[in-house]
Amino acid sequence: MATLKAAQWAASLSYPSIPPEAMQAAIRSFYNWVGCTVGGSNHPAASIARNSLSRFFGAPTSTLLGTNGVQADAQHAALINGIASHVHDYDDTHLDTIIHPTGPVAAALLSFAQSLDRPVSGREFLTALAAGIELECKTGLAVWPSHYDVGWHITSTTGSIGAAAAVSRLLGLTPEKTAHAIGIAATQVTGLREMFGSHTKSFHPGRAAQNGLLAAVLAADGYTSSLQALEAKRGWVKVVSNDDKLTHEIVSLESGGKWELAKNSFKPFPCGIVIHPVIDGCVWLHGELQRRGLRLQDIKTVHVTVHPLVLELTGKTKPRDGLEAKFSVYHGGAIGLIYGKATPAQYEDAIVTNPETIEVRDKIIATAAKDMRADECQILVEFETPAVRIERHVHHAVGSLDSPMTDSQLMEKFLDQCSPVIGPEQARITSDWCWSLEIKNDIRQIGKVL
Repeated sequence: MATLKAAQWAASLSYPSIPPEAMQAAIRSFYNWVGCTVGGSNHPAASIARNSLSRFFGAPTSTLLGTNGVQADAQHAALINGIASHVHDYDDTHLDTIIHPTGPVAAALLSFAQSLDRPVSGREFLTALAAGIELECKTGLAVWPSHYDVGWHITSTTGSIGAAAAVSRLLGLTPEKTAHAIGIAATQVTGLREMFGSHTKSFHPGRAAQNGLLAAVLAADGYTSSLQALEAKRGWVKVVSNDDKLTHEIVSLESGGKWELAKNSFKPFPCGIVIHPVIDGCVWLHGELQRRGLRLQDIKTVHVTVHPLVLELTGKTKPRDGLEAKFSVYHGGAIGLIYGKATPAQYEDAIVTNPETIEVRDKIIATAAKDMRADECQILVEFETPAVRIERHVHHAVGSLDSPMTDSQLMEKFLDQCSPVIGPEQARITSDWCWSLEIKNDIRQIGKVL
């Protein structure tokens, strides 16, 4: 009954029933997603997909964000916007599962909403978005951590389910049809962690968006799947995981407890989130070196002590390009020390292969400690002069739940990504439009500001 119960919850969700903190999180999540999508729209992963697949585009109904108004059919728009939103690894993160939840759901939902021949209000859109993200995170919790540990990319494997639930909610499908949509999405499980560091990692949320959209549209017209797609003996949970906490998660979904959406976090740095404590600490150290009149060349060794997951996920010592560098704690530490910041510009290939970057990177020694939290690290910088040492302990990295990004920081990030693509003035107009999404009469009009 878990699939049907999840479908019943999603189908019956209403705008007034969403707690204010969850609604605010939905607005912030969509806002951040738009910025990341525009910012990633010119990356080769997005432009190759756009150019290669354009010959197959259908009726142009849905905006490809950041492309000066170019449109595609809803299915291809979902795929390409999903790719663009994730390619810089700058999107949001549900920290308990490390799902990047908004990408698959928003990409599917926006492209479908724009294909409709009726207005879709901001409140209607946000209700559907909240339904999709919440169910996505709940299914992720049901299979965490064994699902991820064995090699599945949990953002896309759960993302198609969330996208299906969101589009189903926008369509106003019955619980039974929503359950069929969840099943159609679940059977399209996609995404292998082996692809991290390549274009295909960002393909995962794009394909998940496309799969979820397809599932909802098919279910709307009577296409069937199993009504026990998630919980059955040969269903999604048992096939993709050794964990099965589905019943618990669905019960908590129905009980109206703390929303997972409200726990969503936003990245200040465009890389694997487990690297953020090290970057945070090294950015501070950059300033401390300047305050003390010390030089990078005088550094002998940088010792960083981190959570074990850091080395498992981001232990690439010699990244060859920007995509690989997003999974290198060594590169993250190096750019923090050299530049005092970490933006997409510091993950360009030329920076990754720069001799200065390599020299500093090679001085970093990372050690895992089980008593370290995922948002914590300890850094010790030793210099050629033995008497000089600098230490920095990051208790909670910026962007974590204990040190979240403010709205002003999110806006700075948004403008930093969008301005080079659509120009500073248009970036501000788009920013204002997205912040006021809740009161918009028609989400389809977003194409006019992009």
